[in-house]
Amino acid sequence: MSEPIYTVHALTKTYQDRRILNIECLDVYRGEILVRVGPSGVGKSTLLRMLNFLEPPDSGRIDFCLAERDASFCATINAQHPAPLVLQRRVTTVFQRPILLDRSVQANVAYGLRLRGQRDATHKVTRALDWVGLADLAHQRARTLSGGEAQRVSLARAIVLQPDVLLLDEPTANLDPYNIGLIEEIVRSLNEREGTTIVLVTHNVFQARRLAHRVGLLLEGRIVEVAQGSDFFDAPQDPRTAAFARGEMIY
Repeated sequence: MSEPIYTVHALTKTYQDRRILNIECLDVYRGEILVRVGPSGVGKSTLLRMLNFLEPPDSGRIDFCLAERDASFCATINAQHPAPLVLQRRVTTVFQRPILLDRSVQANVAYGLRLRGQRDATHKVTRALDWVGLADLAHQRARTLSGGEAQRVSLARAIVLQPDVLLLDEPTANLDPYNIGLIEEIVRSLNEREGTTIVLVTHNVFQARRLAHRVGLLLEGRIVEVAQGSDFFDAPQDPRTAAFARGEMIY
């Protein structure tokens, strides 16, 4: 197992007097695909937002550490110390519902690079569109795309930034099996070819089986169990994990 890129310690988050997250400890290892599963409303998306440093914990901390070629970059994020911009730019998220500009596909993919001051990045945009199979739609308006095509544009917009960590929040919800397969293959190849660390949130146990190196079950804001993919599904240690893996509804 590689070194952790994230280590979560005693993390809590509360909204309107309701405790959403209460995670004692969680590691995310460099270069893995970690899949978080669980029913709706148990804190999976909130955890992703905190891993993307979009909001701070109420208590506890997130340690984030990148090993560079000649050095390491590490930071501790808590309620008093938000993530610096240089750290935020190492992580990006693709959400369940793509939000695209009313511009061309190419302009949407280039948008994040332009915000970072990279004006001449045509080759990066072309590479990202090739990766997601949309190079032939580069000049098409985003509003004319199908749901699956729009989600692949969102993935290309993330890929072009070359993040160290890619967070995926139900990226294939409401898509047809063909587009689900395309997106899963993009995710798998990004991990294998680029070594990108991926944290994927889903309630689809079949998708978790197909993609995960490790799987973790989140219930009522707490981590119930984290295990290698095969162990999680075939030899779970917690009866709640076994019930979820069988497809039973758990609340």
